Amino acid sequence: MTDRLQGVVPLASDPRPTHIGTHTFHGLAPGPKLLVLGAVHGNEVCGTKAIQQLLQDMASGQLCIERGTVTFVPVTNPLAYQLKRRTGDRNLNRNMAPSAIPQDFEDRIANVLCPLLDSHDMLLDLHSFHTGGAPFVMIGPQNNSGTLEPFSQAEAEMQLALCTGAPRIVEGWLDTYARGVSRRAAAPVVTGSARAQTLVTDPNYGVGTTEYMRSRGGYGVTLECGQHDDPQAVEVARRAIVQTLALLKMVSLPLKSTDTEREVLRLVDVTDREHAGDSFTRAWRSFDAVKAGEVIGTRHSGAEVKAPHDGFVVFPNPRAEPGQEWFYMARRRA
Repeated sequence: MTDRLQGVVPLASDPRPTHIGTHTFHGLAPGPKLLVLGAVHGNEVCGTKAIQQLLQDMASGQLCIERGTVTFVPVTNPLAYQLKRRTGDRNLNRNMAPSAIPQDFEDRIANVLCPLLDSHDMLLDLHSFHTGGAPFVMIGPQNNSGTLEPFSQAEAEMQLALCTGAPRIVEGWLDTYARGVSRRAAAPVVTGSARAQTLVTDPNYGVGTTEYMRSRGGYGVTLECGQHDDPQAVEVARRAIVQTLALLKMVSLPLKSTDTEREVLRLVDVTDREHAGDSFTRAWRSFDAVKAGEVIGTRHSGAEVKAPHDGFVVFPNPRAEPGQEWFYMARRRA
């Protein structure tokens, strides 16, 4: 493992990374193939730290893979990690697809990451979030044969979500994002490069690691382990990895009960930040409840942004770039 993957902070003058590090363990009995990702966003390092702890446990013999294959990627986007920010050239967790002619660093990462996803059966992607709040896990759609995100493994994916221990389960990402892209394309906020503008108005821009995995016949969840700097987020990530290994019977450890009732919410809308002067009325946290008509933010123009219905604010990002997601709205699953 390189010093960079061990968490040593590189100098700002360091050259751009030229590789990503992976760690694969093959059990001597056949079984599933699990991929675990950390630091898809470079400032979300709880997964990185949890993976590093577990690699040490494996090196010392405290944790042993007995069945199947698990691959750990402690730092999936090393440029963003090096810069200690969410992105390198762009958001790696959008427009996830191989590129015949890569145009940025994340395209080059995707050309390595997509084949890695192709070669595994399921994915645990470890993230954290800007503002306070409890951990939650994001799942894909119900089984369907539609055109947006056809899927046939909803039951297995739900079991994976439950074993992470997150108290909330959130669904509805891709169709909500697609509606946002449609509005964005109809009334674009011109910001950044032409490349950035093209990406954020591309319907495929909502496709990230889990969406790509589902499109290839696998399944996966995104676990939001807590606020970026919360030390408990590392333990949430660590527990989720170990419990996933237990669920898949890859290790000889008991699976903790998943009988606890979970709140299931569905994303239903997304609001973009239009101007750097747009501001929230308060420091919203994910899953803060709002009533229809409640003012969530104020545009630079002075116009109020109100909740369109009773529900919950999700992913509020006071530092969102103009033309990108400012916050989502969710409702309880009917």
